[in-house]
Amino acid sequence: MSARKIHTIHRAASKQTDAPDLLFVHGGYVDSRCWDIHFLPYLTTLGHNCHAIDLSGHGLSDGKDTPDRFGIDDYAADLRQAVARLPDEPVLIGHSMGCAVIERFLERDSPLAAVLMAPVPPTGTLGSVMRLALRHPEMFSEITRLSHQGTLSPTSLALMRDIYFSPVTQPAELLDFAHLIQPESERAIADMLTIGLRYHRPQPEIPVLVIGGEQDSLFPPSTISFTALRWRAQHTRIPDCGHMLMLEHQWRAVADALSHWLETAGCRRRPTASSGSVVMV
Repeated sequence: MSARKIHTIHRAASKQTDAPDLLFVHGGYVDSRCWDIHFLPYLTTLGHNCHAIDLSGHGLSDGKDTPDRFGIDDYAADLRQAVARLPDEPVLIGHSMGCAVIERFLERDSPLAAVLMAPVPPTGTLGSVMRLALRHPEMFSEITRLSHQGTLSPTSLALMRDIYFSPVTQPAELLDFAHLIQPESERAIADMLTIGLRYHRPQPEIPVLVIGGEQDSLFPPSTISFTALRWRAQHTRIPDCGHMLMLEHQWRAVADALSHWLETAGCRRRPTASSGSVVMV
């Protein structure tokens, strides 16, 4: 069986430095474009070659006709394919579901370092989903309508702000986010619900940073702290920031915290044993 075609955005560094390559893994219901609005343009000015993957069934990667057949293990295989094509060993940076993908990747592989932004809790998403469903009974129907039909309403915009963003987020910013939304794999959603039942293998000895938003309604600061404890990681909270850290008005504070940590952790560019081509767009 041939490997799925996995699309990767590449943005070259605007100056020569020894800063490491960064490979970004998006969360659920979106694709690599969420990184290309603020993070990739900014971090390339700091000397990083930046790459952002479209997981199977997302963006320009294969599988959009049958997205529900892909789970977290499949996404981790996508990530291995993307890493193998890079000339330099990357720092892996994930958001939300993308953190679960990176953690699954880390069961077999050891990258330069990892950054987990608003990560899925080690206990899974069931608690967060039930809490939000009680608060917003219309949540499931609105998310389904928006992701499958692209139908926007005042209710869906208000729901997006309450779940994914800080209260000061403007309607225009919500509309920008709405254009990124697409269906998510039911299998991947089920994997995240039950992730706490999975046997966790020994963790690689690599630097790990966990970043959370102080106003994250989906995975609040207490769950972010739990993830940091599991990974024995440094933990940073961004004030006035919700779940969508890379799209919030405070996105630059998030990017600067990431960049500062990479410097203090001593992460430097390191060639891989083998390299290949990267999809250029």
